[in-house]
Amino acid sequence: MKNLYIFIAVLFIPWSFSLAKYDEFEDGDDIMEYDDNDFAEFEDVNEDAVTESPQRIITTEDDEEEATVELEGQDENQEDFDDADAQEGDTESEPYDDEEFEGYEEKPDASPSKNKDPITIVNVPAHLQNSWESYYMEILMVTGLLAYIMNYIIGKNKNNRLAHAWFNTHRELLESNFALVGDDGTNKEATSTGKLNQENEHIYNLWCSGRVCCEGMLIQLKFLKRQDLLNVLARMMRPASDQVQIKVTMNDEDMDTYVFAVGTRKALVRLQKEMQDLSEFCSDKPKSGAKYGLPDSLAILSEMGEVTEGMMDAKMIHFLTHYADKIESVQFSDQFSGPKLMQEEGQLTKLPETKKTLLFTFNVPGSGNTSPKDMESLLPLMSMVIYSIDKAKKFRLNREGRQKADKNRARVEENFLKLTHVQRQEAAQSRREEKKRAEKERIMNEEDPEKQRRLEEAALRREQKKLEKKQMKMKQIKVKAM
Repeated sequence: MKNLYIFIAVLFIPWSFSLAKYDEFEDGDDIMEYDDNDFAEFEDVNEDAVTESPQRIITTEDDEEEATVELEGQDENQEDFDDADAQEGDTESEPYDDEEFEGYEEKPDASPSKNKDPITIVNVPAHLQNSWESYYMEILMVTGLLAYIMNYIIGKNKNNRLAHAWFNTHRELLESNFALVGDDGTNKEATSTGKLNQENEHIYNLWCSGRVCCEGMLIQLKFLKRQDLLNVLARMMRPASDQVQIKVTMNDEDMDTYVFAVGTRKALVRLQKEMQDLSEFCSDKPKSGAKYGLPDSLAILSEMGEVTEGMMDAKMIHFLTHYADKIESVQFSDQFSGPKLMQEEGQLTKLPETKKTLLFTFNVPGSGNTSPKDMESLLPLMSMVIYSIDKAKKFRLNREGRQKADKNRARVEENFLKLTHVQRQEAAQSRREEKKRAEKERIMNEEDPEKQRRLEEAALRREQKKLEKKQMKMKQIKVKAM
């Protein structure tokens, strides 16, 4: 029992001390906080430091703008750094002595951002702005492309209409004079298609055959390049006309030997420079046709006067005078070979092949502004072509005229041979050298030495014989000269 009292007394002693400690607090104090946190005294100092500087502001200057970075207070869980932060706060809050920094001059900030010029706002150039004015080049290109396409379609259709207008007008006359009209050459047998053959957008061809005294007739409609916009613009500066070119190939026995041409003076001068037959057989300048009643715009080129007298009959003069504005040139030639040959390397050493040919070139009225009616107005000129075919068949030179024509052709051939003499010599020399080279190669390729020796001796004997023959000819020439 005594021990029980002692144990109770020991328990009441600490309890008495705790009551005395609780009596020291005033009403409203937080007893539980005091009891739980033994280091409350130090936490008060930390809280004061935190409340005085809740955030730190760091400023950095750049070229154009200032950035502010706020550093929030550290988390409550980082208790290990509380003491260090409290000490730094105490040192920063302490005042400093002014005398301690006497003689110290603050250096000016030498950062390049403060010395730069102030920011200036520049207006965006007009060519960089998004507006219709920025695409004027593209707009012009698209507009030009559309204009070219539209002009191509319109020009092509117009040439097509003009060609069919001409064919529809002349079809009856052509079918009455030729058995075949419109052969396109695609079939092995000649067949009459009865339509034009389009070579391209501005050229149409028509082949006719099956008539006496001629092998055939090729009609070529050469229209202006209306489908080409650049050509249309060029014709505004230099007007031109559509043309109809007709080429009639005569049989050799149905035409005599002569060269004759009539047309505008400008066209004849050009043909005389370009065509081989006119430059060789009609070397004189174009003569006026006023003697035969022709207009001043037309002139005549003729190999001999007899041909002019024979061709200029009443009906031919009627065609030439009434349709002089549509006639560019009319040419009759038994030596037609095309354009004039140029003296170039590799030229043939013989005269070109010739054909007896009638050539007609007619200008379509309108000076480029051609209408279907203008194409229909060319029908009388086709009648002139048919009459010229019959006229060339009937006309014959007399004996003197034929002899003169033969002399002219012999003279032209002799002149041609003189011009090509050097070329023929060079060609013969090259052939001889080639032959010698082939002979030497054959001897060198021979494997048998004995046979090779015999071949060399035979070649040497041939050379000696040729040399002896030349010497004999030279002796004979000397004897004759004496």
